Amino acid sequence: MNKLPLHKRVMILNMLVEGMSMRSISCTVGVSINTVSKLLVEAGEACSAYHDETVRNVNAQRVQCDEIWSFVYAKDKNVKTAKAAPDGAGDVWTWTALDADSKMILAYEIGDRSGATAIEFMDDLRARLVNRVQLTTDGHKTYLEAVEGAFGGDVDYAQLIKLYGEPTGQKGHERKYSPSECTGTKRRAVEGRPDMAHVSTSHVERQNLSMRMGMRRFTRLTNGFSKKLENHLHMLSLYFVHYNFVRMHKSLRMTPAMAAGVSDTLHDMEWIVGLIDARAPAPKKRGSYKKRQKEISN
Repeated sequence: MNKLPLHKRVMILNMLVEGMSMRSISCTVGVSINTVSKLLVEAGEACSAYHDETVRNVNAQRVQCDEIWSFVYAKDKNVKTAKAAPDGAGDVWTWTALDADSKMILAYEIGDRSGATAIEFMDDLRARLVNRVQLTTDGHKTYLEAVEGAFGGDVDYAQLIKLYGEPTGQKGHERKYSPSECTGTKRRAVEGRPDMAHVSTSHVERQNLSMRMGMRRFTRLTNGFSKKLENHLHMLSLYFVHYNFVRMHKSLRMTPAMAAGVSDTLHDMEWIVGLIDARAPAPKKRGSYKKRQKEISN
């Protein structure tokens, strides 16, 4: 079986995490879009398994959580009238938990914005921590039950509730794509004894912006959105492992995984290709011509 050269695989993966669309990558590298899609699937599966196995027993102090919106194939309101909408079409939310000190993504969950997804997200986060943490989320009500179920009383938990008002001086079409204006915030202690001076979601919200800038699938008002939920998941898995273990954080001058003590090595994209190859099945031994002829005759 033909295998794409290492330098081309590295180039394709680098372009994916830098925000290029799959069709643009196909044209630039000179490979079919099916080749790009296949490599994305392989990278996503390898990165998902690596994150699940490696990001364990993390000693964090302050964890911030948030959700970011995107959609697959069509927005929720358009799915009913869309032609041949696949399973998973509609709004998709990505939940992330970030260590405010190391900037490492500790856990992520992809789904809707319901309580069931929040419970899965918080259970996964709790399983990756080794100590009691201070946890901050926004005011989304589903967090309350999810945090209680995952941590019980073994957490210092607070919510940062943002207060919004209508933007001034914008009407009609100008208002359509403008977010509501944040007029203030309210900090509320929920469980334990959180340090109110550190109740913040600024770091995880900045990470959300990095996701929108770094993944074409999250870019607003374009046709680069995901067409299949599976590819959406694979891209996120690749992005998070690259962000945690490969990309140098400018302020930390090391990767988030190194800052969190999860890794002591600065990896590169060739390392991710190595993760893919390590999961590939071993090639089958080819028999001799005489042996094959004997099998056919029998």
